[in-house]
Amino acid sequence: MNFIPTKLEGCFILEPKIILDERGYFMESFNEQTFQNGIGKHIHFVQDNQSYSSKGVLRGLHYQTGAHAQAKLVRVLQGEVLDVAVDIRPDSPTFGQYESVVLSGENQRQFFIPRGFAHGFLVLSSTATFFYKCDNFYNKESEGGLLYNDPLVGIDWGFPSQEMIISEKDKIQPLLQNAKKVW
Repeated sequence: MNFIPTKLEGCFILEPKIILDERGYFMESFNEQTFQNGIGKHIHFVQDNQSYSSKGVLRGLHYQTGAHAQAKLVRVLQGEVLDVAVDIRPDSPTFGQYESVVLSGENQRQFFIPRGFAHGFLVLSSTATFFYKCDNFYNKESEGGLLYNDPLVGIDWGFPSQEMIISEKDKIQPLLQNAKKVW
């Protein structure tokens, strides 16, 4: 597994070693020891989630606050998405900046997003199956979000906004300057 650091401290793109032969491929998608050595810290995942969406669906930008904050390890099993993490740690030198990466069933990349980040993705293919591990359980009262098109964050989704399929909840998320504080 190759761990690629991003401009956002603690966020990593993971590229697995894929073994191909005439039967198809084999890869190790997660190994706790390799993962912890690669990111340099102990993370214990407690919950797996999966979603299925069609082209243009935007999910996020979501996060959990306080004692219920979550780190996530995300990947795409089928299809292709633009995955985005936004640094919402108030004392971070990269506060308000984002990192994006294309994840697909073909490239098998994964993205690790530590606690203190808002997260979301946009489906680029006709459909996509998205899978993620969380290191803390979901708690409705600790839920927060950012508006996907906040001009101060300036995410380049590379997709026409009028063609995006966005939940009513995500259309009215606050701007970064008005968001619920994470810490």
